[in-house]
Amino acid sequence: MEPDVPVNGLMQMLYDSAVGAAIRESDTLFPMLESVHVLMIAVVVGTIAIVDLRLLGVASHRRGARQLTIDMLPFTWVAFVVALITGSLLFVSNATGYYESLPFRFKLLTILLAGINMAVFHVTAYRKVGEWDDQVRTPRAARIAGFASLTLWMLIVFLGRWIGYSYPLA
Repeated sequence: MEPDVPVNGLMQMLYDSAVGAAIRESDTLFPMLESVHVLMIAVVVGTIAIVDLRLLGVASHRRGARQLTIDMLPFTWVAFVVALITGSLLFVSNATGYYESLPFRFKLLTILLAGINMAVFHVTAYRKVGEWDDQVRTPRAARIAGFASLTLWMLIVFLGRWIGYSYPLA
């Protein structure tokens, strides 16, 4: 028995689910979910970019990095959760196709890498934010994390668009 068989069975079960069928067969549900998903990704990437640009010293220096992070984080997390929910619903509508999609797999991997980058930043450079908070030039570790984050999120957007154009999923 192939190791992928249980996963393929799960993907088929998701595809055959009432939720998957409802989204897939509706004239309006998929486009509405996709629109909300794209809007929330824009909010996630936008709020993250504001912080990342501050870490790189490119953005306006009106607030310290700590306060800017605190101000942006609620918007980022709410948008991320809504994007996760809508993305999951979109996935269920064609689980078998998305599962086979390399751009989709790369997108998930890149989101994981962005999360790891954020975690590493928060347990390293951000722990000493009090020492560099109001400086325009942030420590090297913060600049690297900001650059990596911007790069990863641009790649996530690219891969998200590539999914829809890579091949017919239905």
